[in-house]
Amino acid sequence: MEAPTKKETLLKEIHERLEQAYEGTLEEVLELLNVSELEDEEDIKDAIIELEDAQINGTVTWEQY
Repeated sequence: MEAPTKKETLLKEIHERLEQAYEGTLEEVLELLNVSELEDEEDIKDAIIELEDAQINGTVTWEQY
């Protein structure tokens, strides 16, 4: 039998704690997860824009900066 991964262990611990949490706390946790997901999406969009800009306009070295 394989040893559980760190992620599996964390998920198990989180699940146990969530089972005991109040409804309001669960709503807050869900909101935090949604905010984190939106921030990740924004970061990815920003990175794509920057890469496209670098392809069009080129880049500068640290020395030039």
